[in-house]
Amino acid sequence: MGKTGSWVALHQSRGDTSQRLFCFPHAGGGATAYRRWVTAFPGDLEVCPVQLPGREQRLREPPFNSMEALLEPLLAGLLPWLDRPFSFFGHSMGAAIAFELAHRLRAMGLPTPQRLLVSGRRAPGRVGHDEITYHLPDDAFLDKLAELNGSPREVLDNAELMALMLPMLRADFQLIETYRGKSDRPLLDCPLTAFGGVDDPKASREDLLAWKELSRGPFRLQMFAGGHFYLQQDPAPLLEAVQRELTGAVVS
Repeated sequence: MGKTGSWVALHQSRGDTSQRLFCFPHAGGGATAYRRWVTAFPGDLEVCPVQLPGREQRLREPPFNSMEALLEPLLAGLLPWLDRPFSFFGHSMGAAIAFELAHRLRAMGLPTPQRLLVSGRRAPGRVGHDEITYHLPDDAFLDKLAELNGSPREVLDNAELMALMLPMLRADFQLIETYRGKSDRPLLDCPLTAFGGVDDPKASREDLLAWKELSRGPFRLQMFAGGHFYLQQDPAPLLEAVQRELTGAVVS
């Protein structure tokens, strides 16, 4: 593929930090979705927003359209950052990526996340499939994006911007809409916390509870007001919950 950009963006080094939190984006999202997170947590928690190809400062790189194609280069890109204890957080598509990467690390005998935090995504293996939208004509595809309430309609109606964004958006949606988590793997060992919006049509409470069956570690479910993008509508409650999960403290 040639030279690639950094897989971690917006990172602010905190020196001899004791743990890192890698944050994986939703379909169509980039590292800037976690811009506020970088400075939200005190002390020894260092936030590392993951930047996938095809967006923001990696706009000129081709995006990945399958989970299997993504995992090897993603692992290679993040491996230098796994030199201290770490956890994963992922929302929607990012939850599936975080889960699969945790399994890949374990299978290779590499360090694994101390805690897995997943949001807005039904558990892999849970009955039900994503509606296939990535192949729709542009207008219909953009209408489906609008239904998620993740981007303002004026952004979706900006033809020049969408001409740049559509290849990445379609690739991301193809990746997650064709993803099928394997059900015949050993359970993870880490604590696992699932988060969701009470009005999210893409991830019900039962969908989120099913994550409990995927790890031997302790499990917790926390629900918040809002829909699929509850974390954008009011990020403070989720930030406080993540802080408690990782350190037992409350965001100031």
